[in-house]
Amino acid sequence: MSELPMNGLYSEWSARVRAAAAKGASLCLRGGGTKDFYGRAPAGEPFELAANTGVIAYEPTELVVTVRGGTRLAELEALLAAQNQFLAFEPPHFGAAATVAGCVAAGLSGPRRATAGAVRDFMLGVKLLDGRGQVMSFGGQVMKNVAGYDVSRLVAGSLGTLGVILEVSLKVLPRPVAEATLAFALNEADAIARLNDWGGQPLPISASAWSDGRLMLRLSGAEAAVRAASGRLGGEVVADDTAQAFWRGLREQDAGWFDIGADLTLWRLSLPSSAAALRLPGHQLIEWGGAQRWLATGAAAADIRARVEALGGHATQFRRGDRSSAVFAPLSGPMMILHQRLKDAFDPARVFNPGRLYEGL
Repeated sequence: MSELPMNGLYSEWSARVRAAAAKGASLCLRGGGTKDFYGRAPAGEPFELAANTGVIAYEPTELVVTVRGGTRLAELEALLAAQNQFLAFEPPHFGAAATVAGCVAAGLSGPRRATAGAVRDFMLGVKLLDGRGQVMSFGGQVMKNVAGYDVSRLVAGSLGTLGVILEVSLKVLPRPVAEATLAFALNEADAIARLNDWGGQPLPISASAWSDGRLMLRLSGAEAAVRAASGRLGGEVVADDTAQAFWRGLREQDAGWFDIGADLTLWRLSLPSSAAALRLPGHQLIEWGGAQRWLATGAAAADIRARVEALGGHATQFRRGDRSSAVFAPLSGPMMILHQRLKDAFDPARVFNPGRLYEGL
């Protein structure tokens, strides 16, 4: 695939990447820095990317927006809100400086992910500066794959290891007409059973969260559907302002349950929604209908991974703890080979974010 024409900033960045590749140096990509805590410890010369800002195109009637990677996530969400639209995967910001490229690179989704989809499901196109200093464009404003890879989706969650995300096209959705939050007093086992039962029914559930014997359930959709589901499910109706603060705090991990001691490591556990209780020491919160479980604990990583794997899932060391070793679930041999081939294709000189995902990548 041929190189694309570059603007002045992209040309400057391309020259820096080529120089780094030529001398065997590595670059640590950084936008707003709000997710520096995530993944293995950053390494390489700082490469600041926040200057690449601006909305390129927005077609509310087409439900598509294209922005430059350094655009503040809050700025994009404000633009969408003015048209009563939003990013349905509810990306966490973790700070006011969060950028769109950082959102995509981290691949993190908020409370609505289980019903709306993940970041990658809303990726339509991406413009990427690769490890050879080439600006490449993939996809566009339609669902179209090129070059043998669905690159738009590949970069979601890649933590900058495949290239600099210059521009992104995302699908957006209209905001729900109505929302309501219900609260239920349930123990862990009953909450998991109830969530799995409700998950098999035509209910407008958009988020769930259980901790400390209390299950919070958000309903979103048409007003009649939300009203009917609320009457059917029962529970305590939570005031709108309280509910909004709760879901925002859950998304941003800056309130309530996530106010945990600095001596504990926060783990994100991905499990089958019907998996049994963890039976691990620490404090737990359950999201996504039982499929995502947060654990704040001082337990050994090996013990956590062994228990989660026995339940059919995998564990990610999300915040704190030793970041020099494996943070993400170890890859099988074939999967590691696939990751290495992708790295070879996009960043053969290993310029970008070395080791941020896995050692050697």
